[in-house]
Amino acid sequence: MMGRSHLVIGTGVTLSLMELAGYRITIPAIAVAAVSSVLPDIDEPNSMLVRGALPPWLIRVLQLVLLAAGIGLYWQGGLEWPWNLTLSLLVASVAFLPGRRLRQLAMLLAALGLMAFAERFDPWNYVIGGVLILATLVPHRGLTHTFYATGAWALLLYAAGGGLVAGHGLPELRLGADPRHLWVAGGLSYLLHLLADAMTQRGITPLPPLPLKLRLKLMSTGTKQGSAVEKVCVLLTAALAMYAFVLPR
Repeated sequence: MMGRSHLVIGTGVTLSLMELAGYRITIPAIAVAAVSSVLPDIDEPNSMLVRGALPPWLIRVLQLVLLAAGIGLYWQGGLEWPWNLTLSLLVASVAFLPGRRLRQLAMLLAALGLMAFAERFDPWNYVIGGVLILATLVPHRGLTHTFYATGAWALLLYAAGGGLVAGHGLPELRLGADPRHLWVAGGLSYLLHLLADAMTQRGITPLPPLPLKLRLKLMSTGTKQGSAVEKVCVLLTAALAMYAFVLPR
């Protein structure tokens, strides 16, 4: 499915089911459900999530920084000819990589920045940084599209939602909501993304290294049939939300 469909369906179904189950819908829960609905695609540099976090203008800034760094190394690098020119051209050439590779580079730089300069948020800066680094290395629909990743994300949200013990030198991360709200919102929305991808021709491998493959072959992204299936799923999501939030029970 396309990113927008994942966002609408994952968030809508998650919040509707939470409402029907009697959970209190909070702003943090809504935000976590929305992010989690597209989070599995963090391993795809051209996904809606990554493109939203790293918009084209930011990639242009990165390219200018790389070009400036290349020029600076040539004039002020302290190296003799021809090594100054070689290093300068090597750094500057990175600016001309395809957009996909530049986004992966930006993710890697963001991860290193979090680990080096965000000690106030320890250990979460390392957790997020590690996730970003991992996302640049694994193939699309690989590790992030497994039940392992779903469970790990849910556990992290439970810990963050419940707050951490200040006596251990860790920051307080209470978000003004019952931790179960975040656990359910994030875990369910993440899982719905995986189930939606299991409807496609490619499917997912949820429990590697086991060869189990979830692939219903109901749709293919970018085709008329795929678009029709997405529209039906969005309509069903709207009907569920109407039942959960509007109709009296």
